[in-house]
Amino acid sequence: MSAKSVCVYCGSRAGADPAYAHAAEELGRALADQGWQLVYGAGDVGLMGIVARTAQAAGGETFGVIPTHLLKREVGKTDLSRFVVTETMHERKKVMFMNSDAVIVLPGGAGTLDEFFEVLTWAQLGLHQKPVVVLDIAGFWGPLDGLVRHIIDQGFADPSLADLYDTAPDPAAAIERLKMAFAA
Repeated sequence: MSAKSVCVYCGSRAGADPAYAHAAEELGRALADQGWQLVYGAGDVGLMGIVARTAQAAGGETFGVIPTHLLKREVGKTDLSRFVVTETMHERKKVMFMNSDAVIVLPGGAGTLDEFFEVLTWAQLGLHQKPVVVLDIAGFWGPLDGLVRHIIDQGFADPSLADLYDTAPDPAAAIERLKMAFAA
């Protein structure tokens, strides 16, 4: 199996529950242990910074993509294996997604939701078949699953929408789901 790249969408803040930061550390270490490259938003703040620093410390490859206007706000992490600066957020998301074989979604805010729903929509439209795993740390994403079920129940999406992503309770389970998807 060739080396894989996993795009991680997550918050530029650490969040209120220390479990989120702990999961970001576990995920960064696990990606490096698998020999999988981390692809992420190139920030050195919040969960983004934690997952990247941990992946680097464990010897992992890191590929960060950040738009010019966020270089200072998200403290662009220039010591990555690859560091790309884009003009726009749209370009950032495209470069991140096109350079990854799968997506893992850690807790985050509006930007993380935007990234998740974009890849979910692309999968719904048949534009990709990459595995997407939502890392439901401490039940953080439970309301998201409820929203997706509500959208389906109200007739705005086919029930297959819920099959376009998987949910994992912890980084180890997310890695196992990706290993199975990559082996298929």
